[in-house]
Amino acid sequence: MKIMKRKVLIIVFMLVTFINYANNSDFENGFDASKVKVEFNHVKKGHQLSIKDEKGVTLHSENIKKQGKLVKTFDFSELENGNYTLELDKDFQIVIQSVTIKNNKVTFNEAADKIIFKPFIRNKENKLMITRNNFDKKPLEIDIYYNGEIIYSETANSDVILNRVYRLNKEIKGDYSVIVRNNGRNYVNKFKY
Repeated sequence: MKIMKRKVLIIVFMLVTFINYANNSDFENGFDASKVKVEFNHVKKGHQLSIKDEKGVTLHSENIKKQGKLVKTFDFSELENGNYTLELDKDFQIVIQSVTIKNNKVTFNEAADKIIFKPFIRNKENKLMITRNNFDKKPLEIDIYYNGEIIYSETANSDVILNRVYRLNKEIKGDYSVIVRNNGRNYVNKFKY
């Protein structure tokens, strides 16, 4: 009986070791570039998914059509060796997954994944408000335009949370736009007052 238990334990141990080796081998060598499965949680209709190369050139872009969990399979076999990003542009953040393609194999670089918090720009009557969680502590460049001409420019620094309120002249009505630059990205908000 003891011999039988030992044989069963040895077989189970060997099976677990074999499965673990197979899983780690796949991860270390990468996944087949022709069948790359990508998942994002908590997506909404209207969010945008894009694939960019290491120079920031957009290779693929699509609008999300359903709410919930996004699961897609991509064929990266035609892409050259290099680093790429999958970016999900959500309401208040951009979720970035990094991948490397080498010899028709794809590896996910989880250490390089990140979330960029977008500025929240809104206006109410003659007030323009800009709020942003500034976890990366990088400055925001803010430009305000009236009828296509710049009327105000500022580089805003803050430790963690940036809150700015700009009061617009009640007598000057027309087309306004705000451009906020941060992390090499531009965020634009156009409105009439």
